[in-house]
Amino acid sequence: MADQPKPPAAHAGPNPALLALRERIDALDRELLALLNRRMQVAVAVGELKKSEGSPVFRPEREAQVIDGLKAINPGPLKSESVAPIWREIMSASRALETPTRVAYLGPAGTFSEEAALGFFGTSIVRVPCASFDEVFRTTTAGAADFGVVPVENSTEGVVARSLDLFLTTPLFIIGETSLIVRHNLLRKRNDLAGITAVCAHPQALAQCHGWLSHHLPEVERRPVSSNAEGARLAATDEGLAAIASSRAASEFGLHLLAPAIQDDAHNRTRFAVVTHPDRHPAPRPSGHDCTSLVVSVDNKPGAVHDLLVPLKEHGVSMTRFESRPARSGQWEYYFYIDLQGHPDEPHVGAALRALRVACAFFKVLGTYPIDVH
Repeated sequence: MADQPKPPAAHAGPNPALLALRERIDALDRELLALLNRRMQVAVAVGELKKSEGSPVFRPEREAQVIDGLKAINPGPLKSESVAPIWREIMSASRALETPTRVAYLGPAGTFSEEAALGFFGTSIVRVPCASFDEVFRTTTAGAADFGVVPVENSTEGVVARSLDLFLTTPLFIIGETSLIVRHNLLRKRNDLAGITAVCAHPQALAQCHGWLSHHLPEVERRPVSSNAEGARLAATDEGLAAIASSRAASEFGLHLLAPAIQDDAHNRTRFAVVTHPDRHPAPRPSGHDCTSLVVSVDNKPGAVHDLLVPLKEHGVSMTRFESRPARSGQWEYYFYIDLQGHPDEPHVGAALRALRVACAFFKVLGTYPIDVH
């Protein structure tokens, strides 16, 4: 008699040990939800007290201190780098109960600027996408947004010149910073490289992907547009176009990710400044790890730049960035953008700034803000 096929084995039920662990997780989730709601109740009370005192809802130095304190006592296995994004979301939800926070950034949806804004403020914000850096500054200056988020420096291409120039002509000042690891991807409506007539992206992204484009698409036009997400939007409307943008932009506009991480520098990072109007938000108080940003100019005479550095050395203040930009006066004059370690309320920093002001023909503090040292 021929062997008969064996009937399929009866499906074993869920592992009892796994079920028990899932029940423990469910119970802990219920505890977490109850604790979060208790925290929100306290946040509402804090918001009412702030409102009666006229205090600002958002205090970047306070949030930095909270996150630093939690990192310091974190026993694990939760990784310390996971603490910040979790608590930023919790604090974002708390602020949203007090008052909606409107944040302007270079749009449309899917830009790295949007990602930076959400990373800094959390997702419980009112998003205000803008068509250009100029519009971000205008919108925030006019009060249509409480804060603006703009890129100021890239690890590959250097400073974002337009952002720096706008600090000279607007009253906005910096109250925070954040940085992103920027991974550029080639996106397209079709899932192949054939027939691409142009690659659309922000000029900075095109420059950051020069090597890959030269090797893989040497004859294809590189078309600068206002943002990477705008390039993705255009690529979604024309099969001949490709875009350089984030994976979020691919999802947003329904595009295929043809080639991931095509940036020339694998460690490509962009630094973003968080700006606001001084009439609507006070400067952050010292947090223990702060940066003070300045823009200055000096008279065109021998030794003038050297004289800028003397007060910093005399008072023991570390300079972490020094960039020059033409003053566009036709006289070969320059503005110098300087980052200093420390807060003006610290005696040695305050003394250095007073001495530096005397040595400068033009002197403007762009902001003092906490930085992430972890």
